[in-house]
Amino acid sequence: MLELFPDQPIYEYPQLINITYSFLWAFVLSSIIAITHKLTFTGDYYPKNFFQSLVLGAVVTTMVMLAIGDSLARGLGVFGAMAIIRFRTRIDDPRDVLFLFAALSTGLAIGVYGFTISFVGAILFCLVAVLLHYSPFRSYSHPNHLYVTIQDSSILQQVNTVIQEFGTEVRIISIQNTLDKGLRYHFGLTLKGTISKEKLVDSLLSIEGVSQLKFSSNELV
Repeated sequence: MLELFPDQPIYEYPQLINITYSFLWAFVLSSIIAITHKLTFTGDYYPKNFFQSLVLGAVVTTMVMLAIGDSLARGLGVFGAMAIIRFRTRIDDPRDVLFLFAALSTGLAIGVYGFTISFVGAILFCLVAVLLHYSPFRSYSHPNHLYVTIQDSSILQQVNTVIQEFGTEVRIISIQNTLDKGLRYHFGLTLKGTISKEKLVDSLLSIEGVSQLKFSSNELV
């Protein structure tokens, strides 16, 4: 029976079994990394294509490393071919880059039969990510965004009072000068309990001097 974490291919078994075992571990560990990323994600919306990229990237990296083996010629040929491909996908969050690198590194380690390194590294990475997520150093993203134009700054306090009444963790994200129409405020907030956004919008529109009101909610896609 195959060892759980062999550090080299088990030659008494057919090559197909060793390769299948490697791909299985690549899929399992990269899935754990992807699930950890989703559980600790704090952005506006979660992109499903990035979840798939983490898993598929590890599987592809495993396949490449298994194909290269110990052959220098194969390595030069594969990386020469990959140099033709231009990756133009922009990733703004450095945290997402680290998760992608962790998934690729897991596939790379499995591709050279480093099962122990890949297992310990992936599990430790996920534990640290979860620990930091619940630490004071975690990032926070507001689930709701409110955009409102105020003609006179004297009514800002009245607007803040209404927003505080309906929402929690209210924060002014940006202020933009619209010249002739006043100041454009961007608020981030979380609605209290079962309060609907319609009530908040109606209350703000009842204030004289408030215009161009827009409310948006972040939803996972």
